[in-house]
Amino acid sequence: MKLKKYLANIKLYQQKGKMESEMFDFPESLQSPKQILVCLPEGLRELTVVKQYLPTLTSLFKSSDFTLLSMPGVRVADIYPRKGFNIVSPSSDQVTWSGVAKPAFLSTLSQYNFDMILDLNFENSAFTSSILLNFPKALRVGKGNHRGNPFYNLEIKTRYLRDERNIYRSLFDTLALLKTGRSSETPAQAGI
Repeated sequence: MKLKKYLANIKLYQQKGKMESEMFDFPESLQSPKQILVCLPEGLRELTVVKQYLPTLTSLFKSSDFTLLSMPGVRVADIYPRKGFNIVSPSSDQVTWSGVAKPAFLSTLSQYNFDMILDLNFENSAFTSSILLNFPKALRVGKGNHRGNPFYNLEIKTRYLRDERNIYRSLFDTLALLKTGRSSETPAQAGI
């Protein structure tokens, strides 16, 4: 198991060295992303919590097309709505032995021309890290104190440490505040 992680870290280190991030102006860069990739968590509990925030996300970025990316081997089509979302569930043959996304899969994803990636996977994952590093022109948003630079160019810190529901709510509230100047109505506020 440690060998897999070691090899994945070597590959990610090589990718980090090649990456040249774009500069972004905030909040202008949040105003009109056309293609948004949402990296989903692996666990069923976290997937269920994230599902509750999809309406918040779609109302915040009304004119955007959304692609939901599950972790390799995790099928989310039965959990998540297909209407309004493109769901990509990579198979285990689309990742290397160490867990990094294969070049052919990255090439397929690059055809979507994502201009924003929202990482909702709070576990350290070689797969998600390799996705983030392969979209240097995209605005990459994630939880603060997690992966950091160069994986993200916008980190949103929260005061919550382990409560996923509040962490997600805080992320979406901060995005709404940056984008619109006011907080969004989240599932918790709407009584969901």
